[in-house]
Amino acid sequence: MGTHIEPGYATMKPASAQDEAKLASGIKAIDHYLRPGMKVGLGSGTTSHWFVRALAARVERGFEVVGVPTSNATRELALELGVPLTDLGTIDQLDVTIDGADEIDHRGSMIKGGGACLLWEKIVAAASKKMVAVVDDKKVFERLGRFPLPIEVIPFGWQSTERLLRELFVSAGFDKSVRITTRMKNGERLLTDSGNLILDCHLEAIADPISLAPRFNAIPGVVENGLFVGIASEMIVGHADGSAEVVVIRALP
Repeated sequence: MGTHIEPGYATMKPASAQDEAKLASGIKAIDHYLRPGMKVGLGSGTTSHWFVRALAARVERGFEVVGVPTSNATRELALELGVPLTDLGTIDQLDVTIDGADEIDHRGSMIKGGGACLLWEKIVAAASKKMVAVVDDKKVFERLGRFPLPIEVIPFGWQSTERLLRELFVSAGFDKSVRITTRMKNGERLLTDSGNLILDCHLEAIADPISLAPRFNAIPGVVENGLFVGIASEMIVGHADGSAEVVVIRALP
């Protein structure tokens, strides 16, 4: 059975089984976590944007929430669909952040940043009482690393930062020939919403994301890294048949 599209639900409809799964996780997140009057972090990326579209349908029917977007793209979508917004300068704490992931394992460690929004995503998650990952079932893995790990770096001296990253990888047991690529868009280096660059690190498999994550931000020039560990407390996994389940994440050691 396909996912139910609610009245007033934006004109865009799921075009694939994976879209159906993403929408299913977003609808489940609204039903399970949101209550009228909540302050909600609005994630970035395709799954999160299905969540925002589903939320807009509820807002249209009178459901009262206010959101803080994790990217300019999410802000533009929310404003277009009529979801009220605020910012972290005017509120103390968010009730929950609902955000996607490029990969997530069964302990809740994630790779995020495929949409180049990892810095804002981490800031909003840290300002929340709870962060919930909404994903389709193709994003859940036993081990992270198939998706390239994004590292956000300042433009000044980024080549030096890249060399230091490579030294870190060698010291952490990765091959010295690890491929690091600069994220591009329309033939130019992509700039994040904060004006930084993204270095994508093709690690293939990350055996211990928990110990690796804190090492990146000690490198001068690194703004933030795409390993999100100890941040998500639960995840919602959506499926192409329109079903979705809430998964409580095992506590990290």
